[in-house]
Amino acid sequence: MTLDTAYIRGTVAAILSILQHSSCPQNIAFHFVASADASLLRATISSSFPHLNFLVYPFYDSSVSRLISTSIRSALDCPLNYARSYLANLLPSCVHRVVYLDSDLVLIDDIAKLAATPLGDNSVLAAPEYCNANFTSYFTSTFWSNTYFSLTFANRKACYFNTGVMVIDLDRWREGDYTTKIEEWMEVQKRMRIYELGSLPPFLLVFAGNIVPVDHRWNQHGLGGDNFIGLCRDLHHGPVSLLHWSGKGKPWARLDANRPCPLDALWEPYDLLQPKTPFALDS
Repeated sequence: MTLDTAYIRGTVAAILSILQHSSCPQNIAFHFVASADASLLRATISSSFPHLNFLVYPFYDSSVSRLISTSIRSALDCPLNYARSYLANLLPSCVHRVVYLDSDLVLIDDIAKLAATPLGDNSVLAAPEYCNANFTSYFTSTFWSNTYFSLTFANRKACYFNTGVMVIDLDRWREGDYTTKIEEWMEVQKRMRIYELGSLPPFLLVFAGNIVPVDHRWNQHGLGGDNFIGLCRDLHHGPVSLLHWSGKGKPWARLDANRPCPLDALWEPYDLLQPKTPFALDS
């Protein structure tokens, strides 16, 4: 997971949900990627979870800032939002597999089940796929009208997947140098504007159609509404193991404003850092 001031409240809630629903919480190691000076964030995690097994890795904005293009929502342009593309470089080589999670979610099932997802002989990552989504909408007309680019998905059954919940084989990522592949598409974007949505489209360009699909219960996403207004949304049909407030609206902000959506009540029990409780970042 990433650590930053704007989302620390969500991160702490996610951690609590993971621990509470794990059959063996003592076996979970957390790897946090944070902006260079993370001392207050580290202190917040330590004070909230004194016995948590965790490490914090610094991520320097300069690693990616030159490659970032403006997107439809400013929050998507934060360099730390791109840290998921650099996990194989940031984490030590003894870490072979991780579950990457966004900070605006809670689990209501044992994360060990998700972590054990078989990746087969060749796949680098696994995530819930959504093949009913309009895949073409994730790229601009400039992309689809270019003969070379439009052939990117020619031999793949490419479907949208949300990069906020992924099981990643870091060894295979390193072997395939997938960070460089993602950066190459970001460089194209700087020249030609082939997409609008921050760090997601490069992942789709590199991996869509080549991932292991995970049951949708592991990412009931979109609970934060769309990227413009953040309207309330209902759950998708089917069982639920993970609730994800992707989109503009975040449950802690709506609760503080006394304008919560109905499903925000499912996030609130994990809110250890609600404003009435002092915590490190207030000092």
